[in-house]
Amino acid sequence: MDLRIYHGIKVQVEGLGGEFISQMCRCIGSQSGCGGNRRNDSVWVRQRPGSCYSALNGRLPWQLQRLFKIKLLNDDGAFVEYWLALALTTIPEYSGNFDPVWRFVQVRKAPAAVALQVFSMGNIVSCAHVIQEIATSSKTADGRNEQCILNSHIDLTTWNDVYN
Repeated sequence: MDLRIYHGIKVQVEGLGGEFISQMCRCIGSQSGCGGNRRNDSVWVRQRPGSCYSALNGRLPWQLQRLFKIKLLNDDGAFVEYWLALALTTIPEYSGNFDPVWRFVQVRKAPAAVALQVFSMGNIVSCAHVIQEIATSSKTADGRNEQCILNSHIDLTTWNDVYN
């Protein structure tokens, strides 16, 4: 068995004109990155085909915690590689529909029993722009907020200019 940790993955995302552009999704874990801050990007993760979660189109934003490749020896003596990610999960508010007041789609952190999930990196669609909500009604006992707003109005060029 061979296990390797990675700090980023390039995802090919279709731009507005139909061209494909590379988007870097970063995950440096608990280490400090450029500027001294940790950076664990949120990414759109394909959940299932079809139109589930309404406006989310079968995707949910999850925050990357680790990216890794595991190489295992199968029964035939050949090595098999798995590219996997560990992420903090979310669940949709209002069944994935737009919030009537905010006019944005909202998600909340998943319950502790399912908060961390390992999944194939092939299910990462692109980076997600997640904004932590400041409202006090859904704060946890330690004062942290569990709800987030999803900004679907940021275009790929702006994302790459700001975050790369």
